[in-house]
Amino acid sequence: MMLALLIVILMAGGLTALLAGKWNKSFPRWIALISSTAGFLILLLFWIDQHQVVQVSSDQNWLVQYQKDWILSFGITFHLAIDGLSLLLLVLTFFMGILAVLCSWEEIRERTGFYYFNLLWILAGVAGVFMAMDLFLFYFFWEVMLIPMYFLIGIWGSENRVYAAYKFFIFTQASGLLMFLAILGLYFIHGNNTGVYTFSYVELTGTVIPSQVAIWLMMGFMVAFAVKLPVVPFHTWLPDAHGEAPTAGSLILAGLLLKTGAYGMLRFVIPLFPEAARQVAVPAMVLGVAGIVYGALLAYSQTDLKRLVAFTSVSHMGFVLMGIFAFNELALQGVVMQIVTHAISTGALFILAGMIKERLHTRDMNLMGGLWTQMPRLGTIGMVFAMASLGLPGLGSFIAEFLILLGAFHAHFWITVVAASGLIFSAVYSLRIVQKIFLGPEKGAGHIPDFSRREMVIMAALTVSIVWLGLYPQPVINTAKPAVVRLVQLLQPDSDIKSEQSYVR
Repeated sequence: MMLALLIVILMAGGLTALLAGKWNKSFPRWIALISSTAGFLILLLFWIDQHQVVQVSSDQNWLVQYQKDWILSFGITFHLAIDGLSLLLLVLTFFMGILAVLCSWEEIRERTGFYYFNLLWILAGVAGVFMAMDLFLFYFFWEVMLIPMYFLIGIWGSENRVYAAYKFFIFTQASGLLMFLAILGLYFIHGNNTGVYTFSYVELTGTVIPSQVAIWLMMGFMVAFAVKLPVVPFHTWLPDAHGEAPTAGSLILAGLLLKTGAYGMLRFVIPLFPEAARQVAVPAMVLGVAGIVYGALLAYSQTDLKRLVAFTSVSHMGFVLMGIFAFNELALQGVVMQIVTHAISTGALFILAGMIKERLHTRDMNLMGGLWTQMPRLGTIGMVFAMASLGLPGLGSFIAEFLILLGAFHAHFWITVVAASGLIFSAVYSLRIVQKIFLGPEKGAGHIPDFSRREMVIMAALTVSIVWLGLYPQPVINTAKPAVVRLVQLLQPDSDIKSEQSYVR
């Protein structure tokens, strides 16, 4: 019941916050903090003691699972399960949730009940995406996390929030509908082959699909995940959404919603369509490299701090796409590390951007300068995460990008060479952040306060996390290894339907 409990905690917390907001504006933030902290502690204790957990069934690939009949006439079950990959992403989800609540503490003062309702339901949708083992249930949670984010941007965002919210909604909804059509196609093909109509991930993974049909079905999934990742040229919604979203919205977008795209490729595209995935591997890696270079160049050209950080996400997610389709264990371990470290480092930069905007009332870097003199603590933390963004050794992003490049080198030499140039560009835009904001002559007038205690807690948690992942990444690597090894085995040329079924059973 632990898996269902995690979703219930978030959804019930959201409804309670919505009702409590009618009586007191401060109640919803405490309810949201308690809900996200409770889920985080449950998962952290489970992660620490997972070797003592009694398996729900003989299915050794899942750490724990929960399954109940739902709509049997259509073959739909309420099936949740997690392996090491899902566990890491769930821990990350609740960790980011706690930070999102804390960074909204003083920023959100109007309609607080509805705000924290939306925030907690986004987290519930993301958690459901990471646990759902029924494709109808997966699509349900995919949509659950979309609508609250639309409200978060459209109501509490900046000047152009309505435009950004519509753009985010249209891109994500349209691509999600393509995925739903692909799910239905897979459902009917499996039913025609076996006589059993089901949305079960376990059953559908073994479906025999003609190669031409498999390509089209895979692209239905792939487009939805590519938009969410995002992959160039499907990235144009991201800078607008980040630029206009409140600080917590940017944190959740960068830290979690982008990661659902990477997770979808790892969990669904490769296991459901291994042959088709092999056919598109090289084009996908080329698109990844294009994202690395293009995102870095556009990041350097920005004067709006939040849009700059948004384009760094396009660049960093290019490494993820390249690593996924390198199809070897080193690259896939790097992908897992990049998913986690990007959430922490880029999330920290968005929080810093929000803190700076709150003090200076602008995101234009041309109007900033010399802030290190007035805010030495903020300047120091800004330097740390700028260095994390460029992949400085000793910080988690270095481990992630090193593993991805090492794995991709074994797959395609020249693609890796071009991708490595992205590290130079990332150094340029990261140092530009430091130079434009923290160094140089002071351009503001009057006293600017440094971190408050609440802000110190937020940034201390992120700093400790990125340093720990840089110095001791082994717990993350060990946790993800069984899932990564199964993916690599599935992609071996001699794999057959039996090996596909061994991935999920």
